[in-house]
Amino acid sequence: MRLHTTTWGTGERVALLVHGVMSDHRSWRRVGPALAERGYRVVAVDLRGHGASGRAASYGLREYADDLVESLPAGAELAMGHSLGGLTLSLAAAGLSPGRVVYVDPVWHLPEGPEGFRAEAFAAAKGLSREAIRETAPRWDEEDVDIELATLALWDQSTAQGLTEAVGRDLMPAVPVAPSLVVTADPSRLVPARRAALLRERGFEVRAVTGAGHTVHRDDFDGFMAALEGWI
Repeated sequence: MRLHTTTWGTGERVALLVHGVMSDHRSWRRVGPALAERGYRVVAVDLRGHGASGRAASYGLREYADDLVESLPAGAELAMGHSLGGLTLSLAAAGLSPGRVVYVDPVWHLPEGPEGFRAEAFAAAKGLSREAIRETAPRWDEEDVDIELATLALWDQSTAQGLTEAVGRDLMPAVPVAPSLVVTADPSRLVPARRAALLRERGFEVRAVTGAGHTVHRDDFDGFMAALEGWI
């Protein structure tokens, strides 16, 4: 599937942005322009089932990754993925061959069991109200709340079924394909301290943004950009 893309900037250096589940390229509304100001041509995708990209009969992790390889330029200087976008980027990294990678609170493991991930409950998020979004993301700007409502309206909640492949599995990369930074929430349910330590042992750099939730770049934009120092 050829994915819909949005571009900021005209610089010679290329940066790729991959959003998380339920979102689309608009979740990077501040990051994209900030990278463009630093001389990048920033290309952000809408994953299948999200935003302006097509819907599909299947939303497997391998299909998400293949879409990235088919839709984005190889050899970008920087590639960045959040949540599901981070997992997808890690699966596509060998094909995309970026110079550097930033994974933002990536979904490399989802817990199973009664308190773990359930696709049907996750899909119900499509009906979240403005008040519910404000409650779950109290640090967001009002514009981000507006964007979330708009992206939920476009989101194919069938994509939640694709995440079941990650339930109970360890999908952390064994080694970084390129120099890689992992930026986490604080605390992070997806990359807790023991997993962060293992990532460091495997050659990843790990930095946490103090007090930020899962949507690190939307919760604390300034803190997120500070965490990227030396990588952008």
